[in-house]
Amino acid sequence: MSIEIANESGVDVDTDAVLAVARHALDEMGVNPLAELSVLLVDIDYMTELNHRWMGGDGPTDVLAFPMDEGSVDHGPGENAAAGGEPALLGDIVLCPEVAAKQAATAGHSAADELHLLTVHGVLHLLGYDHAEPEEEREMFGLQARLLASWRSTRSR
Repeated sequence: MSIEIANESGVDVDTDAVLAVARHALDEMGVNPLAELSVLLVDIDYMTELNHRWMGGDGPTDVLAFPMDEGSVDHGPGENAAAGGEPALLGDIVLCPEVAAKQAATAGHSAADELHLLTVHGVLHLLGYDHAEPEEEREMFGLQARLLASWRSTRSR
């Protein structure tokens, strides 16, 4: 699995942990090991610009996911490899550590924990999950919680 990460946020972030949680989520979801993912950490100004341009939102957001090649994502062993073994370009996840830190303080956990949650959230969006409807939200957030819990249990061994 090829995962590239670039921290352009100006905030010190444990990028190895962000990479590890992304890799764990993709592995657990049965994504083709040839898949490619990009993770970009940005500052508030750039995230505000991206949120406005692509989502029509005002102000910064915590995470944006830009899927690239939905037709070639191998969602698991029950699905035929649509790309015939070719690398699947999953897309880009954009994170804003400053927004994550504010949300973490409100939620009562660390900024690192919030970034890990947002990374998994972004991966799930790239895999086609959404939370616009209550049923979709229950499924996505339940899966997100299970993936985070399983990742944390592997780290504590």
